Formats: sequence, C-alpha cells, structure tokens
Amino acid sequence: MDYTFDEIYSQVRAAAEELLGEEREHFNPVRLLVIGGSSSEIAGGTIGHMSTYVYGEAAAKAVCDLAKERCFAPAFQCCEHLNRSLVMERDEAERRGYNIVCAVPRPKAGGSLATAAWKLLRQPVLVESIQADAGLDVGLTMIGMHLRAVAVPIRLQHKYVGSAIVTAARTRPRLIGGARAAYTEED
Repeated sequence: MDYTFDEIYSQVRAAAEELLGEEREHFNPVRLLVIGGSSSEIAGGTIGHMSTYVYGEAAAKAVCDLAKERCFAPAFQCCEHLNRSLVMERDEAERRGYNIVCAVPRPKAGGSLATAAWKLLRQPVLVESIQADAGLDVGLTMIGMHLRAVAVPIRLQHKYVGSAIVTAARTRPRLIGGARAAYTEED
C-alpha cells in the first residue's frame, strides 16, 4: 500500500504519545525511549525486503519532534545487519557511558529508520546497546533487548503504522521481597 509521509508521521506520533501517556504505579519516568521500525513492514512487505526511506524518515521525524517537546532522549534501533545497534545523540551516549561503535547506517544495512535518524540528529553516533525506559516497536523488530528490566507490555489503541503491527512497553523497577514486603508507602 502507499501511505503519505504525513500519514506515517501522524500514526507514529499518536502511538508514541499514547505510550508516553500510559502511567501506572511504579513505572520509570521516560527519559530514554527506544524505537525500532521496519519501513518494509509499514509498506506492507516483509521485514528487510521492501525498504522505503520516506516511511523511515516520517517515523524518525515524529519521534524526534516529540522528544524535543516532551524532553526525552530517543534511540533508534538498527536492523540485524548492524547487530541492532542504536542511533542516538553523541552527548546523550557519552553522558550515559554507552559503548560507541563505528558504522553509519544505510537503508539496506541499518534500515531506513536508523538512516533517517542519523540525518536528523545533531551529532549522531551508533551505540552497541542501551537500557531504555520505554520502547515502541513498529513492525516487530525485536526491541526488547534494549529495555530495562522489568518490561511491561502496553496495549495501545494505535495498533498499526501503515501496515505494520505496533507493540510497546514501559519499564518499572524490580519488585523485591516476598510476602512481608511492602511496595507502597500505604502498605
């Protein structure tokens, strides 16, 4: 199917806003959000076989714009050809002590989303792995490896971007203790 830049931008933004608005007791505040996206899946194809740069660009811009407004750092997951490394701002990667690696994503080696993010960020770098507070996965790209423990699935109303299935998660601290433990001040 053919979707416009604006359609994909709006759908990604709506899903991300919904994810950020989901609040439950114990959720970590979202300071770092990971997004993975398959432009092939958005276009109605199979992941890795129908790369559509404009869809990656629309998704990356939606998340970058929202990050500026809501004051969180975005990290854009590359595809398996770059070992699911992530594109993010250099200052954020250095502040967090992440391991910076050497590669520049391209649509066929990194993916359209990561390539577009590389072009949109001020000082992009590639990092090996992160521990994000929340994640948005467009097209089942497997972002779970980049989420903090404990990840809690979020059921979004915005279930699709283009033709791609959207999944999401927020994280919370681990609950420790047992039968005698209290998890809120009121217990």
